[in-house]
Amino acid sequence: MSYPNLSALLEAIIYLAREPVGIDTIRKALPEIDAKELQECIEGLIEKYRLPNHGIEIREIAGGLRFSTKPEHHDTLRTFLQAQTPPTRLSLAALETLAVIAYKQPVTIPEIQEIRGVQATGVIKTLLDKKLVAAGGRKEVLGRPILYKTTKEFLVHFGMKDLTELPSMEEFEELIKSQATSEETVPAEIELPS
Repeated sequence: MSYPNLSALLEAIIYLAREPVGIDTIRKALPEIDAKELQECIEGLIEKYRLPNHGIEIREIAGGLRFSTKPEHHDTLRTFLQAQTPPTRLSLAALETLAVIAYKQPVTIPEIQEIRGVQATGVIKTLLDKKLVAAGGRKEVLGRPILYKTTKEFLVHFGMKDLTELPSMEEFEELIKSQATSEETVPAEIELPS
């Protein structure tokens, strides 16, 4: 079976996928398409959407392809979305705990508490409920505490291809400092980027 407009079909597949869709998954759906032709068509789509007359682009996120809004539109789109639905919020404590997990993973609750200097059990439950972290096995020490790590949902939620795109510790500390300063006038919550 051949597809007269493979580009349009790939566009629809990437749009329809609930999670970033990998090339291997696309190949399974279209086994009769030559791998080279498929790769060239995907690259052509990526280039097409990079043009300035498109407000969206195809990005590689968490090992797959996904439509995403372009960064130059984020401020306007954030304002639009805030007017549409309530944003997902994390407390400063949850953000700090998530950062410790992201940078030190896999990590145990006692290790997180040692770094942060405060209890972390409740915050871990919140992050588990939001599916931003997950259990990643047990540490081979006395008591065998649970190890925590970030999830694919974490990458998807923050729009990262992988953990190498995490900001440097210095950049993150600046974010925390600016958040702490603004806490004096507003509640300790920040929005997660869409």
